[in-house]
Amino acid sequence: MHRPIDDPGFEGEGFGGEGNGAVPPPYRSHPAPGEPSGPRADAPESRGDGSGPRGDDSGLRREPAGLRPGFPGSRSGPTGPRAGDPDPAAGLWADTHGAPDPGRVDLRVLGALLARHGWRRRGGAAGRYSRWTPPGAGTGTSLLVPESRAFPDCDDLLGEALAALAHSATPSAREVLTGLAVPSDEIRWWRDVPPGPAGTVPWTVREQLGSAARQLLLAGALAVRGRAGYYGARHRRAAQASLEGVLVGASPGGRGLTAFLPVDTGRPIAVRLHHALHAAREAVDYQRATGGTEAFDAAVEAGVSRELTEALVALVRGTEGARIALEWAPAAGPPEGCAVRPEPVEFSPGDLPALREASARYRTGEPSVPVRLTGAVVRMRRSGPRGAGTVRLRVLGGAEVPHVRVTLDEEAYRTAGHAHLVGLPIRVSGRLESRGGFRRLTDASEVVPVQVDETERDRLMKALHENLDFFEEACGPED
Repeated sequence: MHRPIDDPGFEGEGFGGEGNGAVPPPYRSHPAPGEPSGPRADAPESRGDGSGPRGDDSGLRREPAGLRPGFPGSRSGPTGPRAGDPDPAAGLWADTHGAPDPGRVDLRVLGALLARHGWRRRGGAAGRYSRWTPPGAGTGTSLLVPESRAFPDCDDLLGEALAALAHSATPSAREVLTGLAVPSDEIRWWRDVPPGPAGTVPWTVREQLGSAARQLLLAGALAVRGRAGYYGARHRRAAQASLEGVLVGASPGGRGLTAFLPVDTGRPIAVRLHHALHAAREAVDYQRATGGTEAFDAAVEAGVSRELTEALVALVRGTEGARIALEWAPAAGPPEGCAVRPEPVEFSPGDLPALREASARYRTGEPSVPVRLTGAVVRMRRSGPRGAGTVRLRVLGGAEVPHVRVTLDEEAYRTAGHAHLVGLPIRVSGRLESRGGFRRLTDASEVVPVQVDETERDRLMKALHENLDFFEEACGPED
């Protein structure tokens, strides 16, 4: 089952993954719409290195029945969808299963989609209808598509063509119907990998492709939120939310992957990726020709970042080359400032050193950010009954990160503890440190409790009372 893009690895990183005692979070994480609220009994365990089905680098689950909504997260596995599983992002794509209403189909858009996906026009009655045959050998069912709505049998003929597409075994037929149901920009990835037995592609190779594609889309969504060489934890939640409507499907050979980004919600991401990929290609060429990396600094404005270069490394690593192509939705046309038919962008193993060097440059070059944030205390710890201590905050405002860790002096630590006991968040000023992925606040000052409405305060107090013993243990000295 396809699921919305997420980043399950973040919650276990930084302060939250150290195994220390914890104050239960007053604001608990909720599953995404349609996502199961607990672990599945048949879900494989993660190996902790990102290589298992639950690791950060997990890929796509291939749908034998065609495309389905969403983009799989790390909870997917190689077993395929189960009967009764919900479709988390199904709202936007509810009409993609089956043939669309003939009365709502634009004949020019249908012809453009058929041509894009390899169908061939082979004659027909001039001025009345055209005949289209499937890609490849063309042995599948052909389609009779009317050329004009001026004839009374147009809707009947079009309905028969759409029904034939819905029942066709040709993989591209489902992609044509998807483009008709929801106007979408298409991003395609290809990887040139050595074939396995009988020309098959190993499951791990498909996982790598899915993981790299997911990282690349997330990098584009991050760049829409603002330009930076390194985002870390910043903007991640908003970027993931913007990708919930993305539809994906793998090619039958396992070497390709297509993502459909709805024009209404996903076009800014597609446009940003279009500019960022070409800027990254030019920066790599410059670095390989001159040895200088300054072109990557200028490429940040186009959307290139550490997240994007790392995604490209993951896409190219272990292959003989990779290619990314973008095609605009025929119903919407190309966006302003972009080519009508963008050229595919290709990367080879020879580009990996330049991409890795740029990634390291972005990570070390991004400065820390001064912030004044508001957060609820979810963890406290210090080595003794007195002195400075470390506090973990669930950020409520002031910074585009979900959690931060901050070291407070004795008085500020006491203030944080008292605020939590009475159900109040705190406000603190400092610098969001880039070295930890923007998860650590340094130079903390001006720690004060913040008044909130009664509903939020009740939630904080309820979380405290339910776990009071655990809270006292977490705040006590270490053995």
